[in-house]
Amino acid sequence: MLRVGLTGGIGAGKSAVARRLAERGAVIIDADVLAREVVRPGTDGLAEIVALFGTGVLNTEGELDRPALGAKVFGDEEARRSLERIIHPRVRARTAELTRAAAADAIVVNDVPLLVEAGLASSYHLVIVVMADRELRIDRLTRLRGMTAAEAAARIDAQTDDESRRAAADVVLTNDAGLDRLHAQVDLLWRERLVEYERNLRLRRSAAKGSELRVVPSDPSWPQAAARLIARIRHGLGAGGEVHHIGSTAVPGLPAKDIIDLMLSVRTLAEADGLADRLGAVGFPRRSGEWADNAHGIPGGTWPKRLHGCADPGYRVNLHVRVAGSPGWRFALLMRDHLRAVPEAREAYAAAKAELALRHQDRAGYAVAKEPWFEAEARAADDWAEATGWQPLSPAQ
Repeated sequence: MLRVGLTGGIGAGKSAVARRLAERGAVIIDADVLAREVVRPGTDGLAEIVALFGTGVLNTEGELDRPALGAKVFGDEEARRSLERIIHPRVRARTAELTRAAAADAIVVNDVPLLVEAGLASSYHLVIVVMADRELRIDRLTRLRGMTAAEAAARIDAQTDDESRRAAADVVLTNDAGLDRLHAQVDLLWRERLVEYERNLRLRRSAAKGSELRVVPSDPSWPQAAARLIARIRHGLGAGGEVHHIGSTAVPGLPAKDIIDLMLSVRTLAEADGLADRLGAVGFPRRSGEWADNAHGIPGGTWPKRLHGCADPGYRVNLHVRVAGSPGWRFALLMRDHLRAVPEAREAYAAAKAELALRHQDRAGYAVAKEPWFEAEARAADDWAEATGWQPLSPAQ
């Protein structure tokens, strides 16, 4: 199944997005609903809260008095964290239970208000963030929830900032132009990304990239996108996942094909093969075929690797799985760091890309035509490494 995280600041319209996704067929798991469920009268969750905060947090019916509890924890970091230690594990357990109960081909959307604050983004296949202008959010909270403007502003300021949410978002939905416009965005996302992503994930296949060549100007969003993908891979593999952003999209200011290259380091190719199912489960299925790097500097030499793609049609990704210390592994890191550090080398590569893109309309032909440049770059980068003392995985010189 496809697991989607949905979040947004208070008043942004996250609940409206959840309702629309439910209408399209998604299974919605609402963290706020579960947070209420796990502290109902008679639960051990409510008993722990009363033991910690006293009976003053109960109303006359023995239910949790949320305003009273809120008054105790608002502005008190230690109290808030103590409350979270009671509620969050129970919500996570209930979420896991509901997720397991969903169909194998379901699109399960976890509606989590504090997804970013809790550091949960990497645990989902995709994260949707709903955004809206601050003043509009304050207006909604005063009109629809009865808050004063000061209360609304305080609630907004108590949550994470929009920049942090954008950094975590694979998809940003803007809710500044009315419900019809918001629904149109959700419907397009469902139709063109979520449905295909779920199918690709279930069938363990990569989203089609097409063979056409498209070299585009450097995009400052590439490093953030790579960071999200890397975090997702590391979450899926556990502590042992050493993943790096490589290739042209890892070099600021360098034009590139709009394809993010990542590299996972392994000790052996047998280890790479053993990780294939886990990578596929988090959205990076293995590509069939035999793959090898040109071992630049070793005449006629190649070095085998494994190659994975991405099931998400919203990204174009090559995940190279290379043996640490192999010539291909070293060259990928060296070339990236050399181009980052030496403006003349970066400019020469950009010029070569522009010339070759005029002569080749397909990615395969373009790749072959670049080989002479790579040979020259390998020699220049080796000279730079020797002169600067560069070592793999050391900070760029």
